[in-house]
This record gives sequence, structure tokens and C-alpha cells, in this order.
Amino acid sequence: MTPHRQTWTLIITGLGVFMTALDTLVVTTALPALRADLGASLSDLEWTVNAYNLAFACFLLSGAALGDRFGRKRTFAFGLAGFTLASAAAALSPSVGALIAARAVQGAAAAVVMPLTLTLLSEAFPVHKRGAAIGLWGGITGLAVAAGPVVGGAVVDGVGWHWIFWINVPVGLALIPLALAKLTESFGPRPQLDVPGLALAGTGLLAIAWGLVRANAAGWGSAEVLGCLAAGLAILAGFVAWERRTPTPMLPLSLFRDRTFASANAVGFFLAAALFGALFLMSQFFQTALGHSPLETGVRLLPWTATPMLVAPLAGALADRYGNRLFMALGLALQAAGLAWVAAIAGPDVGYAELGVALTVAGIGTSMTFPTVSNAVMGSVPPGEAGVASGTNSAMRELGGVFGVAVLAAVFAHKGSYGTPQEFADGFTAALWFGVGLSVLGVLAALIGPRRRTLVAAKPALAAD
Repeated sequence: MTPHRQTWTLIITGLGVFMTALDTLVVTTALPALRADLGASLSDLEWTVNAYNLAFACFLLSGAALGDRFGRKRTFAFGLAGFTLASAAAALSPSVGALIAARAVQGAAAAVVMPLTLTLLSEAFPVHKRGAAIGLWGGITGLAVAAGPVVGGAVVDGVGWHWIFWINVPVGLALIPLALAKLTESFGPRPQLDVPGLALAGTGLLAIAWGLVRANAAGWGSAEVLGCLAAGLAILAGFVAWERRTPTPMLPLSLFRDRTFASANAVGFFLAAALFGALFLMSQFFQTALGHSPLETGVRLLPWTATPMLVAPLAGALADRYGNRLFMALGLALQAAGLAWVAAIAGPDVGYAELGVALTVAGIGTSMTFPTVSNAVMGSVPPGEAGVASGTNSAMRELGGVFGVAVLAAVFAHKGSYGTPQEFADGFTAALWFGVGLSVLGVLAALIGPRRRTLVAAKPALAAD
């Protein structure tokens, strides 16, 4: 592919991943406003985040399969159109229920866009430049992570929460024709969709997420919660059994025999679980316990969320030379240290100077991990599996986010409440320590990966350790 095409591919996929990643976090600083304006409960607030993340996770592998079947450029543009329409529906939502439904459609459309950005990018660049390109992709994702809370806070303070969704509409309308004109069409190896696999995976994940979110209100020992969790696990077991025997699996389980692939996806799960669970409560901590406005909250989160813009491209480039395993393990160790520091000092009277340093440490760790996880996954599979590998990697991250938000919210509800700043801080601190534990599990997952880089001729990149 010519340098001109490579540049356009990087710009278009970067804008696509920016828009979808932005909406993962843009709602976080708006949560207190949604609670006040729409009368949303803690469970409702969880679903405004998790409806997006869960639909995202459930449809990611299908998004990759649709690209393989109907053409990646064409499917990418279709996903952008769906995301733009769902964003308008979210902006027009008259109730929290309507907002949750629109967020679910947004997530399903984003699931078509996100994995194809990585697939299109990986195909556009040769092996020796792919790590740097993915590092830039990670940096753009990091910019969206950084911009999300700030943009959300500024918009909520200035014109209202509805406009955090309206801003997607003009971007999407401009990006669709650009993608159709400038991207190169390509197809994957799977001509058929695994509809039973999609149904089993979606139903099982929804049952588990429903049980986790409902646990606070219904009780962890209730028939509803235990029944949902048990049913979800049973259905996912059925999904695994189906994927083993169907000739056209949406998720080839043989990929997980590769230690690099399995380790990197586990790292992605625990990274997102700790990150999104902590961020869900952190934005509320700044407003509820410390009394800051949405915009002030977004700005104060920047030491945590803005570091990927600087660190992710550098980490991606260095990983080509030194391997991914080191950066994944060190990054999650720094994230654990930063979150532990915040948990140790959090309270209604905490000063921002020390809090900001702690958030910076966590942010550097997150920034080192994001691009190296993607690089490890994409470098561990044959070229024909790039789409499903990208979808699997993104799905594991989104599932981690759903799990982290649900579980950390459950810990918060058990130990704290919205009653007073101190009560909120008590629950926040307990939940954050749980996030530290999830980060430590991610370090262990990184260390499971192979130590040395091995060159496999059938793979598109070095299977970095």
C-alpha cells in the first residue's frame, strides 16, 4: 500500500476509534447530572455505562465477521452510520430507559467500527512499521480517553448532558463518505456468520451482567441474582461447546492455545476492569465528595486520562524492539500502585496535589499497557485471523469494563452511599482497593506470556513476548 493510502488509513481509522472510545467515557462526568435530571438510581447509572459496554462486547466478534463477509471498508462505513443515528437518539432521550436503550444501540454500532479500525490499520502497514502505527492508534484512543471526561464535563456545564451525544453527529456524517472514498476494500476468510454463537454469547453475557448489576438492589443471595449468574455461566459453557464443533466459529478457540494471545487478552480484561470500574466512581468522587463541577472534574482527571497521548505511541514503538510482555507487566504494576495511592489518601478533605501525582502514576501504567496488548494480540495470529483477533481483544476489554463497573459499584454500595461526602468516600475507598487487586491479577496474566520473541513465518508480526 502506498504511503498516501497509509496516511489516509491512519487518519480515518484514528477518527473512527476516537469517536467510539470517546463515548465509552464521555458519560462519566455526566453521571451526577443524569442522576439529578432523570432521577437515575445507582443501578440506572451503571446501565448507562454498561449498556454501551455490554452491547459493544457482545457484538464485537460479529462486527469483525461482518467485515470479513461483506468487506471491511463497507462494513466500517455501515457501523459509522449506525453509531451516528444512535447518538442522535441518545441526545433526544426523554427518560433514563430510553437513554439506556440508545446507548445499547450505540455500543452495537461501535462494535462494528472498533475492531475494523485495527484490522484496516494492520493491513495497511508492513510488519516492521506495524507496532509504531498501532502505538499511534493507541495514542489516539488515549486522546479519546483523556477528552471524554473533559468534553463531557464542559458540555454538561455549558449546554446540558444531551449535547455529549449530539457532538458525534457531524463527525460521523463527515467520516462516512471519507471512509468510502479513501480506504482500500478487503475481505476475510469467513464467508458465513456464526448466528448461534452470537446468540449464545450475547445471552450468556447479558445474564451475567444483569446479575452483577442487580446484586445491590436484589441482594447477592437472591434467586434473581444467583439464577442469572448460574444461567449466564451455563449458556457461556454452551457457547464454548458450540464453538468447538461448528465449522465457522465466531471465536476460534484454537487461538487461545497461543500463550501470547491468551496472556494479552487476559491482560486486556483486567486492565479495563480496574480502569473503567475506578473511573466510574472517580468522576463521582470529585463531584459528590469533593464538590467540584463536571468540568472541574474532567480537568482534574487529566493527569490520569491524558498520559496515553504521550506514552502510548512511545510504548508501542519500544515494544517492537524489547517485546510486549515487559510493558504489559510494568504498566499494570504502575496502574495498581497509582490506584492504591489514591485509595490510601481518599477522603472529603484530600488535597489535589498528591491526588494528581497518584493519578499520573496510574495513567502512565495504563498508557504502557493499552498499545502493547493490541500489538501482542495482532502479532500472535496468522494474517487471515486479524479481524477475529482484533474483535476478541476489544471484546475482552469491554467485558472487563462491564465486570469492573458492576463489581466496584457493588463494593461501593456495600460500604458507602450518596448520603454524605464521608459516606461516599468510604465506599469509594473500599471499591478502589478492589480495583488494585484486579490490576495485580493483570500483572500475573502478563507474566504468563512467553519471555522471548519468536519469529513465526505464518504470522504477520513478531510474536512479541
